[in-house]
Amino acid sequence: MTELLRTNDLVLLSFLQALLADAGIGSLIADQHTSVLEGSIGAIPRRLMVSSDDLISARRLVADAGYALDDQR
Repeated sequence: MTELLRTNDLVLLSFLQALLADAGIGSLIADQHTSVLEGSIGAIPRRLMVSSDDLISARRLVADAGYALDDQR
C-alpha cells in the first residue's frame, strides 16, 4: 500500500474513499485508531492508502475530481 493523501479532513477522506471505490480502486484509511487515542483533537492526520498498482490511476482520478495532491510521491 502506498500513501495517496494525508489529512485531518474527515469529510475529504470519506469523499475520496467513495470516489475511489466507485472507480473500482480499493483503499484503506490508516492511523484512524491512533487519532482516537490522541483524543480526537485532529493532531494526527489520517492517511489514505491505495495499492501501488493503482497509485497512478488514483492520483489521476483525484485530480480529475478537482483535488490537487501536494505531494506527488
